[in-house]
Amino acid sequence: MLDSNKTECKNLVRQTLKTAEAIFQEVTTIVPSEWLTSDITVAQLRVLLVLYAKGPGRMSSISSYIGIAISTATSIVDNLVKKALVVRSDDPEDRRLVICTLSTEGRRLINRLWMLGRGQIEKLLQGLTLEQLKKAAEVAGFILTSAKSNRPGAPETNEGRKD
Repeated sequence: MLDSNKTECKNLVRQTLKTAEAIFQEVTTIVPSEWLTSDITVAQLRVLLVLYAKGPGRMSSISSYIGIAISTATSIVDNLVKKALVVRSDDPEDRRLVICTLSTEGRRLINRLWMLGRGQIEKLLQGLTLEQLKKAAEVAGFILTSAKSNRPGAPETNEGRKD
C-alpha cells in the first residue's frame, strides 16, 4: 500500500471513530432503562459475556481472558451462581477443576440485553432513506468480514480491501 493510501486510511479510521463517538454520545440519552436498573455489575457482565462468546470454561481461562486474578473471577462467579445466571460443574477430565457455564437464565439475560440494543439500532436505521440503508447494509457487511478475519486464529487476508 502506498504511503498516501496508508495516511488516508488512518485519517478515515480516525474520522469514523470520531463519528462513532458522536453517535455514542447521542445514543446514551436513549439507553434502555433495563440496562441501567440491572443488579448486574460490570465485572459480572464481563464474565457473562465471556461465557456467552467462548462457551463453558474453567475459572483459569475466564480470569485469563478478562485479565483478572483467579480469586477475583471466583468471587464474581460465586455471585453469578447465587443469581442463578451461571452453573458450576465438575470438569470431566479433572474433577478438582470446575467448569462454568451460562445457565438458561444467564443466556436469557444476555439475549435480552442484546435485543434491547438491537431495538435501539433498529430505531436509528428506520430514520434512514432507502439509499442510506443500502450503504449501511454494505458497510455492516464490510465490518463483519473484517471482524471474521480479525478473529484469533483466523487466516490473515486482505480480502475485500480496496487500497
